[in-house]
Amino acid sequence: MVERQIEARGIKNPLVLTAMREVPRHLFIPPPYDRAAYDDCPLPIGNGQTISQPYIVALMTEMLDPAPEDNVLEIGAGTGYQAAILSRIVRRVTTIERLEPVAALARKNLENLGILNVKVIKGDGTLGYPPDAPYNAIIVTAATPEIPQPLIDQLAEGGRLVAPVGGRDIQELEKLVRHGSSIKRSYYGGVRFVPLIGQHGWGA
Repeated sequence: MVERQIEARGIKNPLVLTAMREVPRHLFIPPPYDRAAYDDCPLPIGNGQTISQPYIVALMTEMLDPAPEDNVLEIGAGTGYQAAILSRIVRRVTTIERLEPVAALARKNLENLGILNVKVIKGDGTLGYPPDAPYNAIIVTAATPEIPQPLIDQLAEGGRLVAPVGGRDIQELEKLVRHGSSIKRSYYGGVRFVPLIGQHGWGA
């Protein structure tokens, strides 16, 4: 998976590649879809949610430019796979999930692998999680019409945020970097994610 789907498409960050090799993806995908865990495609995880294809997970993680001392916020825990990848690279991950059954599954999966530096919160991810702010990096794993202001406000100086921004059907990966009151934005191509539901996202 890493060699053919990720390295072959230009992902070079050694921390990201190592994390993608270390985390057993199939343990984060419910049957019967776990049989396709290492295929180059997104997969259903229940409750109308999906797990992103491996390349997109690697790409968004590399875009974050994660470092070992980083404090990271994830919006959209899913089954915990993205958080598990980040847990191998950074100091602490807080991940927010709107749906309690999905959040419970993420907690179980992370606990089963003995991952102790990830906290799973049930809540509205568009509001962020102020108690653990500021964050060196924020990753949004659901489609948002625009980047929620509360997330920008919770970025540390020099903090990076990556999100799929656009309509419900198609989005563009956007990265912003905060420098004081100024924001630098860059764009990385089209993607398709489930909608981000919340006060600063899409309605239910």
